[in-house]
Amino acid sequence: MDQPLTINPIVKNMAPDKLLGFQKEISQIPDVLKLTFGEPGFNVADSIKQAAIKAIEANRSHYAESQGEAPLRQAVVDYFNQRYHLNYQSRDQVIITSGVTEAINVIFQTLLAPGDGLLVPEPAYGPYFSSLDLAHGVCISVDTTIHEFKLTPAQVEAAIEHSEVPVKAILLNYPNNPTGMTYNRTELEALAQVFKKHHIWVISDEIYSELTYQGQHVSMAELLPEQTILLNGLSKSHAMTGYRVGFILGPEDTISEMQKVHGALAFAIPTFIQDAAQMAMVEDDDRINMMKATYQKRRDYMVEILEGLGFTIAKPAGAFYIFAKLPVDLGTDGHQFALNMAQVAKVAVIPGECFGGLPSSQAYIRLSYAASDEDVKAGLTRISQYVTALRVNG
Repeated sequence: MDQPLTINPIVKNMAPDKLLGFQKEISQIPDVLKLTFGEPGFNVADSIKQAAIKAIEANRSHYAESQGEAPLRQAVVDYFNQRYHLNYQSRDQVIITSGVTEAINVIFQTLLAPGDGLLVPEPAYGPYFSSLDLAHGVCISVDTTIHEFKLTPAQVEAAIEHSEVPVKAILLNYPNNPTGMTYNRTELEALAQVFKKHHIWVISDEIYSELTYQGQHVSMAELLPEQTILLNGLSKSHAMTGYRVGFILGPEDTISEMQKVHGALAFAIPTFIQDAAQMAMVEDDDRINMMKATYQKRRDYMVEILEGLGFTIAKPAGAFYIFAKLPVDLGTDGHQFALNMAQVAKVAVIPGECFGGLPSSQAYIRLSYAASDEDVKAGLTRISQYVTALRVNG
């Protein structure tokens, strides 16, 4: 008798991505207005578009250097050194990846042996967990809801002390998706001391660094360069989500090991995309500042409306999301609330359960204010009407 064909049990046992699953669940609802995706509501700058067009016309359509074209890697080094007071010495400390999603997989598969523990402050971006499964790592969740979504040194100490597996690394994401939380220099210095003490890798996803609303973003790569793998890219800062450009920066010997994995997973991103990315590296600040100011106005508007409805919000300090806790009279099931609201009010948000497995996130919803001003205002009007009707009707 023929043996049945089988699937890798790691993949077979992976939970489907909850965020994508919820999006699919509401996708058939007609005329639903989505405040769901982290998709900047701006077009790519004309100068960047023209760089891509010029590259295509010049037949920049052949295989790129796998680690990334040398001029782009040098531009990345120069940009981040100047922008965030870093001290990268060589373009060999950079890999150009197919977005930060590929970068996460490269890093996990390089740093984590099967069974190694990764500290993950939750709530956290959902695809982290799938990538960790594929790397055969072990998630050690740390609940940040009790400290307004900020990780504390004491929590890190406790998580390492009580872990049943060796802790190899911690994943930081700030400004954070889904909460918009970020850290100041003093808070990061305190965390860095603990990471240094326990000699663990710091995987620092700073993709929203340019969308920090008050003060200067401080990179963990400035404070603890020998232990930090820095992640960034152009999707959020330059509205280049579809271009799929990510950056990994770190110690040169570690980057050379990661290049083995990147070469196997993606080989390289297209040359003409890299030329466009290089142009983005030299764009002036005016456009970024304009987008950031627009997001901040939308944030303030959304916070005012939602707090007026009774939602509990830790005001975002960056990114373009609000992670709002349901008012007591609306229950604690964020999934059912979001589903009902999509069906009845025709406005979609993301349930808090999509950002990790901790029960403390169940009563939350995430709203994106990356959408247009018109969509944000229309969405909040629908939410207000829906919540008011729920209360009137008991």
